[in-house]
Amino acid sequence: MSTSTRSRSRRFSSSTSFLTAALVLVFLVLSASPSANALPAFARKYGLRCSACHESWPMLNYFGQKFKDNGYQLMNDRDAPIWQNPGYWPVTFRITPIWHRVSTGKVQVDTLTGSTIQRVTASGFDLSGLDFHTGGTLEKNFSFYVLPSSNNAGTFHFETVMGRLDNLFGSPWLNIKFGKFELDNLLSEKRILTLTGNGGVYQLYHFRPVGDANIFGQMGDNQLGAELMGHSNNDRTRYSMALLSSEDGQVGLPYGNAYTGFFTVSQAFDAGKMGVDRIGAYAMVGQAPTGWLTNGGAILGSGAGMANKGFHREGFVGQFYFGQHVDLQVVTQHGWDSAWFGQGYGDLVDGVAGNNNNTGAPLPAGAQAPTWNGVLFEPHYVYSPQLIFIGRYETIRMSRQGSGSGCGTGCLGGGPAASNLGNISTYTIGYRYNPFMTSRAGFAWHNEYNWLHQDGTAPVLGTSGLNINTSELLAGFDFDF
Repeated sequence: MSTSTRSRSRRFSSSTSFLTAALVLVFLVLSASPSANALPAFARKYGLRCSACHESWPMLNYFGQKFKDNGYQLMNDRDAPIWQNPGYWPVTFRITPIWHRVSTGKVQVDTLTGSTIQRVTASGFDLSGLDFHTGGTLEKNFSFYVLPSSNNAGTFHFETVMGRLDNLFGSPWLNIKFGKFELDNLLSEKRILTLTGNGGVYQLYHFRPVGDANIFGQMGDNQLGAELMGHSNNDRTRYSMALLSSEDGQVGLPYGNAYTGFFTVSQAFDAGKMGVDRIGAYAMVGQAPTGWLTNGGAILGSGAGMANKGFHREGFVGQFYFGQHVDLQVVTQHGWDSAWFGQGYGDLVDGVAGNNNNTGAPLPAGAQAPTWNGVLFEPHYVYSPQLIFIGRYETIRMSRQGSGSGCGTGCLGGGPAASNLGNISTYTIGYRYNPFMTSRAGFAWHNEYNWLHQDGTAPVLGTSGLNINTSELLAGFDFDF
């Protein structure tokens, strides 16, 4: 799924030296740094400090989550644009120049005598994509957010386009969002504090078993749909219900008539001197096509999807604070896909469907519904609003493989897949240092290391079941203005 992007003792030694030197630099300049203020787009409107809304930019704290839940409003006279200085423009640009070293083990490469498997390592300077954020209120209780985003080659798409009606009938329990938006994950991937290829996403939000073609259960991707969301006045109790097109956020109705629901509920409670903790649950339940209408063998355009099959993911979320400086974010997941997805039906790529369930043919012998369980732990040490240390551990374990005979990579003699095929473990450590964050611009010195292990997914040359390890070391300037 995600292993294609990354002598071990030498790599660990160089990584340790680099991180140690960077940490020394941070503490040398820390005492001379000015105080931090807020994220530019909304800071120019409200004049808030960084620590008001962010545990560490861009990750929200309790007050920042409440501000977001209120439709980017503080519920005062400054919310409506008519009261703003005419020079105010709610726009933030974000881009990250980086240096990184990516090392991927067990890559199949050509040689003079055939093929071999070896580790491939590359390092150098690079860029992230460009995010162009604009959001706020069109009028009091009419909110919007638009985010044109590009990859590092400058190809743009619309990551977020949404309008929101806030506090309908004067109640914070009724807010309606419409468009393309991030799902209401309490641990937001769009505000993630890490940037590496594997560490810059939550593996739980994107996991697919080996051979599974269900691209529609991507909790980390922005989706097209409508959301009803509500919360108590103090934001301690909150819920959301979203109805989404089963298209993984793609425009033009490429997959036909299928829908997915995403549901969350959570409750925060005062833990005294420890802080405000929150526990919650989520469920993603939907159907998506596994077959495609064709004409002369060619797949039709919009609306060609058919033979919808089910899938679901559900789990618990916890946000636990241990005083002013330490917190722990926890997410669990149980996932299930229809046996049709497990056999490679579902994903339509460039107008070609690898498998096409449009004839009513039976499933292959031995096909099962793939099932898995996973957990994520992400601790933070917030030295100050300017400096945060980050850790993360994720693991995903298959409890039932979807493939029987002919399952491909990782299978033994064409028989059932190994029980651990596709299992993932990944570790990420890093820190972000913000020497300043004013109402006009922000800057972070970011350093991070990620290591990912996946069972049974390496190329096969005469054997099977090879595991693969990838790693990435990254340093860069993450800034917005």
